[in-house]
Amino acid sequence: MNLESEATGQAQRAILVAAVTVRRGKAGGEDNLFTPEESLAELARLAETAGLVPVRTVIQQRPAPHAAHFVGSGKAAELSELGRELGCGLLICDDELTGAQLRNLEEATELEVLDRSQLILHIFAGRARSREGKLQVELAQLLYRLPRLTGRGVAMSRLGGGIGTRGPGESKLETDRRTIRTRISELNDEIGELRQHRALHRDSRRRAALAVVALVGYTNAGKSTLLNRLTGSDVLAEDRLFVTLDPTTRSVDLPNGGQALLTDTVGFIHKLPHMLVAAFRATLEEAAEADLLCHVIDASHPRALEQAAVVQRVLESIGAGARPSLAVLSKADLVPDAELPRLAHSFPGAVTVSGATGQGIDHLLTAIEYELRSRREDFVATIPYARADLLSMLHAHGRVESEDYGAAGVTVRATIDRPLAAKIRSELERGGRA
Repeated sequence: MNLESEATGQAQRAILVAAVTVRRGKAGGEDNLFTPEESLAELARLAETAGLVPVRTVIQQRPAPHAAHFVGSGKAAELSELGRELGCGLLICDDELTGAQLRNLEEATELEVLDRSQLILHIFAGRARSREGKLQVELAQLLYRLPRLTGRGVAMSRLGGGIGTRGPGESKLETDRRTIRTRISELNDEIGELRQHRALHRDSRRRAALAVVALVGYTNAGKSTLLNRLTGSDVLAEDRLFVTLDPTTRSVDLPNGGQALLTDTVGFIHKLPHMLVAAFRATLEEAAEADLLCHVIDASHPRALEQAAVVQRVLESIGAGARPSLAVLSKADLVPDAELPRLAHSFPGAVTVSGATGQGIDHLLTAIEYELRSRREDFVATIPYARADLLSMLHAHGRVESEDYGAAGVTVRATIDRPLAAKIRSELERGGRA
């Protein structure tokens, strides 16, 4: 995507458009969490993050998005005229479009058309710095492109030459599809190796008896600023969307002398592209495998509750929805004192902090330490050699401190979650070796 006009070299001016589904007089976005206006306001921030200049928003209410053009043909003609009046060359749609919708809307409006997923993928591509991040972004881009290939020809320059050759009787479209599928397979293999490497790091942390706390939350909720304040780090933290893509882990000192590892993770967003979640699954496992999630919520945002709901849905989709969690209301310095109690009421047990000023940081560290200790217990048991599966379970989900091999089995001392301890005891009792 070229963000500059070829004629002027300036950032492209863009029209933002939403087709809002209306049923029985009610309009809604993603499960009615956000109004169309709020969703378009976020799309405008995404556009600005990508270096574009949003100049107008347009909302069309429809029984359903138009199958061929996303918006109706009449609205498409209006958008074409509006583009000429405003000097815009770009149209950004606030939903994910099919290949046919993208192509037809471009032809009808004579504007370059992007959808929300393309825009987010472009931002991720510009933010990726590590090898893992770049591989995951490329995978997400290809997963997006594959079902949208048409016979018009697709630029394959980013994939490199020589990946697959055209066989007898193959069309250009078939060759392009095969090339992308081959590259997707290669990326999955490379990411799989990195995933195994991450798993080894997690095993090392478990053996070192270090608890892992993951900072999760909506994009720009203040996670990186909070990480810097808690650990004395200098991780890049800006008032922009998706500044952090690669997980950053730092050690943090707890009040009673212990230590934990704090991991900053990629932020989530309303209508997060599903192919991005799939491609970043290896990275998101850092949250799914953490001992405690600190759900960082921007207390200054007018839709804090809705943003928190989006985060919870994404966590559930990656298997982290049931992980122990602590709500952290961030940016408290930007919220009137009278508003904080109302918001805190919606998140029982939440800790109110400001990464910018340091407000509430000591309280947060105490809360983290309490949560880590209250959810775990010291576990001692003799595991029969025939139940190696239980021993593997302890290693996978707990912190094994010692193993003594005797005639009856392996006597294990570990720190594990209470539900897991109860499960293993139950299994041992059923085997008659409690």
